[in-house]
Amino acid sequence: MASRKLPTSPPPPPAVQRLVIRYAKRGRMRFASHRDIARAVERGVRRAGLPVAFSAGFSPHPKISYSGGAPTGAASEAEFLEIAFTERVDPGDVRARLDASLPEGIDVIEAADLAVASAAPQLDASVWQVVLPGVQPQDAAIAAAAFLASEHAEVERRTSSGVRRLDTRAGVVSLDVDQRPDAGEYTGCAIIRMVVRHLTPAVRPDDILVALRQLSALEPSSPAQVTRLAQGPLGGDAAAAGASAPGPDMMAGVAVQSGSSVPAGPAAAVPRPGWRGTGPRQVMATCLDAGDATSAYTAPESAYGQLPRGAERPGEAACAREPDGRHPNARQRAREQRVS
Repeated sequence: MASRKLPTSPPPPPAVQRLVIRYAKRGRMRFASHRDIARAVERGVRRAGLPVAFSAGFSPHPKISYSGGAPTGAASEAEFLEIAFTERVDPGDVRARLDASLPEGIDVIEAADLAVASAAPQLDASVWQVVLPGVQPQDAAIAAAAFLASEHAEVERRTSSGVRRLDTRAGVVSLDVDQRPDAGEYTGCAIIRMVVRHLTPAVRPDDILVALRQLSALEPSSPAQVTRLAQGPLGGDAAAAGASAPGPDMMAGVAVQSGSSVPAGPAAAVPRPGWRGTGPRQVMATCLDAGDATSAYTAPESAYGQLPRGAERPGEAACAREPDGRHPNARQRAREQRVS
């Protein structure tokens, strides 16, 4: 058997700098999959002319890594990615050039040098906002109380490998209903704020909504509008962690204790977000600008209502497999097995 050929071209330039970038997924782009977002970012990096580093081998790829992306159909104000560069670059310049090169709906909010920040942000949990059209806040509060009082709240999720059962209660740190009398554009809707741990398998907001429906028959009149407001580490002492946290002043936030609820009113400002090395149970909220941390979060006007959203991911079972029942990657897997 002939030995595998090795690339004869010179190795690519090494990476000398890494940036962590926070971006938002808004408007119509909330319907884009994670793979679509990755392709858009790679094209944006090339269009911006940034000196991105590439991997070696016959099929070089840009050195861009992503943290867990928001589910398809959910908007987000706190998505993270890392990019390696072959030249020293200014984070502010990268933020502006990349933001101008990306499609509408993918907005670059901040960029920071990992050498200055000393480590990548620790993403242990997410803060989610879920708007339930046609649901009264008091009904949502009853359902939330029943959910939190339950020891387990198992739901079924259909995957490419079959039906999987997962316990949604294990992933929820806090769940609260906004009781403000005037919710502006969300009048007549219940607004739920929840802090969800990043587990394997991941507990998604739509899984929690299924659990609420099973426990309390909570059913919105139209599909829920889901937005990730923040990602960060779970921690206890927010003030101490923020005061000692290294790195740039990337965003303001709120700290959430285990078992407590997310504030329903305007969020209070805290010092810098926790990076690696902060307390083990602090949530870094990234829904507010550092310059206006006392204002309540409001979703961009274009974040919702531009396209109808199907309930409970319609056609998910049909999308998971081919019409004849085969997995969509069955042919590729068979070829790989024959080669090996």
